[in-house]
Amino acid sequence: MLKPARLFGRDVEWRELGEFTSSERQGASLGLVYGRRRQGKTLMLELLARERAGFLFAATQQSEAQNLTDLGAAYASFRGLRRPVVFGHWREALDELLRIGEDRAVPVVIDEFPYLVSATPALPSYLQQALSPLSHAKEHTRTRLILCGSALPTMAQLLGGGAPLRGRASMELVVRPFRFREAADFWGVAEDPEVAFKLHALVGGTPAYKEMSGGTGPDGPADVDRWVARRLLNPASAMFREGGLLLREEPSIADPTSYAAVLAAVSAGHHRRSEIAGALERPSSSLAHLLSGLQGIGLLEQSEDAIRDKRSVFRVAEPVVRLHQLLIQRHEPELVVGRADQVWQENADTVAGKIYGPHFEELARQWCFEHAGPETLGGRPSWVRPTEIACREHRRGHELDVVVGESPAFGTDRITAIGEAKGTLTPVGLPHLERLEHLRGLLPSARVGALPKLLLFARSGFTGDLRREADRRSDVELVDLHRMYRGE
Repeated sequence: MLKPARLFGRDVEWRELGEFTSSERQGASLGLVYGRRRQGKTLMLELLARERAGFLFAATQQSEAQNLTDLGAAYASFRGLRRPVVFGHWREALDELLRIGEDRAVPVVIDEFPYLVSATPALPSYLQQALSPLSHAKEHTRTRLILCGSALPTMAQLLGGGAPLRGRASMELVVRPFRFREAADFWGVAEDPEVAFKLHALVGGTPAYKEMSGGTGPDGPADVDRWVARRLLNPASAMFREGGLLLREEPSIADPTSYAAVLAAVSAGHHRRSEIAGALERPSSSLAHLLSGLQGIGLLEQSEDAIRDKRSVFRVAEPVVRLHQLLIQRHEPELVVGRADQVWQENADTVAGKIYGPHFEELARQWCFEHAGPETLGGRPSWVRPTEIACREHRRGHELDVVVGESPAFGTDRITAIGEAKGTLTPVGLPHLERLEHLRGLLPSARVGALPKLLLFARSGFTGDLRREADRRSDVELVDLHRMYRGE
């Protein structure tokens, strides 16, 4: 099934959907498609239904009776009937939908399925009965039923634990934001890594944000400041309140204020549980449900420490949330009266230290895991994480941005490379390499086997003396923005 030109990227997702819906195996099958809002799920499924001559129904937030009425009208239109079909109950509706595939393999898509579950909590159980092993759907149809939704906790729970649909689905497809290289191609800025980096640090990889930002990105590095003020910090822009709405539109979040406080703390640089608790002036034990809730809806990510057991760091997973917490929410009165340029300039240090710096470190870790070659890393990475190394000489801990580990099938994990990422406007020089060599000597495995390679990441390039030193050494790799976006 050829992917329509209208759909950018999503090659893996389109291939999975194609294989799922084209299977000629007898018996109805169930698949789930879910992800955060504005990732392009509905567009992809609408194109799928068009390509396969399938049926698609988009639910809305209304009563059970209203959704059944709308479903009957959509079903009648699909069948070419003059009058709407009247469904008196969901059991009847599901049986009829599953009969669509009696003659051929055909996709039947129910979009925004969580809205239906909210109005009819027993709906998953009805679907379980309709897909029982000896049901008509399983014995006489080839319907490929796809349930889609943006409420991540609801969709994930459909197949979890003792849920009615546990074991019934043959596809569970999570649609995520574009990765940083994909996002650069999508925005059309891949040839300018500096612009691509800034864009990704500010708006991430959510496809809909391009349209919500006027349909285009900055016209080069010199246009970034103007573009930010016009498209992100402008109260008339659709992006202005997006960072706050992402939390408030989640039905599983009953107390947005407490969750927003956690996001504010992490955005400000408090990445460990104890640091977050200190910023909120709450005991660490009271944060469990807040942290897990934010992870469940995809706004917070947790990364284990590379060396220390039972230690982890948290980061805001959606850049527009970070921008909202650090700039828009704090300076909304000034922005509302048209001082976007002034707010952006006066908060340059915050943007550099709290947005660009941490984001560059995260992209360095992603690059190692997704794009760097084995020769660059001294092996194939099984994981890439940050850590903090204790140092007796300096009587404090040293943060290490990148630790690349290899987990062999037999034996213990091996650190193959360590790295430091600098997202500043100053070129990286020899002192950074010397610091990295010092940290390599503090690793627990420093005296066992081959020494890990040393990786230096620099947004603004490297000094001449560092480049000359790296050229004569096989254990040093220099990675600038161009290499991050194009090389390995």
